[in-house]
Amino acid sequence: MIVVTGANGKLGRKVVEELLKRVPAGEIGVSVRDVNKAQDLQERGVRVRQGSFDDSESLLRAFEEASQVLMISSHSLGEVAVRHHQTAIETAKKAGVRRLLYTSQMFSPATSHFPPMDVHAATEELLKSSGMTFTSLRNGFYAASAKMWMGDALKTGELIAPEDGPVAWTTHSDLAEATAVILTEQGYDGITPNLTASEAIDMDGIASIASKILDRPIRRMVVSDDEYRNHLLSRGLPEAMVGMLAGMFQASRQGDFSQTNPALENLIGRSPVNFADFLKDSISQ
Repeated sequence: MIVVTGANGKLGRKVVEELLKRVPAGEIGVSVRDVNKAQDLQERGVRVRQGSFDDSESLLRAFEEASQVLMISSHSLGEVAVRHHQTAIETAKKAGVRRLLYTSQMFSPATSHFPPMDVHAATEELLKSSGMTFTSLRNGFYAASAKMWMGDALKTGELIAPEDGPVAWTTHSDLAEATAVILTEQGYDGITPNLTASEAIDMDGIASIASKILDRPIRRMVVSDDEYRNHLLSRGLPEAMVGMLAGMFQASRQGDFSQTNPALENLIGRSPVNFADFLKDSISQ
């Protein structure tokens, strides 16, 4: 059985949908915090069990009979997230899971300015020392995050943000398909190559693409890191969120998210969705 944690989330649900195209529903299980939100999966024959990174006993039951577990990374940050992942790893080992997969991120050094990278780096070390067979999925930066980086640009016509660098924006749907392939057909042991789209685009490029889609100008305006932070804080964003958003730009400036790799295209057997098509679809929804 393949068990997917966080299956009510955007990536987890898409992975389950891809798995349903490849294996019988009875061979798929999900571990979710709220089983009511996964009722539709249960009706389709997927095993639905309540599981929480804060409760090892619930995870043990959710992982029962699993040969593989896909651990979607925790939504928490810092030490809390690492503790969540450690609980899941230890529980998977106790449950006799053969292989554990983890949704990491491209270029995961502990020295990155982007806060989640510390978590990914620490989790990969936990996986290495666990003695389990594991796969760390070095996912490209989620394209859905680009709209968060853009702020109110689509409304105001001004994309106001610090200096940045190119990012290999990658869609949840492409990554979900690749994950399903790795789970059912083609396995990577250890750390995967970067699973990215085929191009890396910076904020100037995004402003240009958005201008063409909307048929009106979106101006790129560069501000200092401090100006950006103060702007976010004035809007009432929590300090942790401000640190993450500001860290994104700092990390992209040093090239953390710029590398592209053909591994994703090879896994899914087609070109990944390009950013212009993603943004067009996203705006129209």
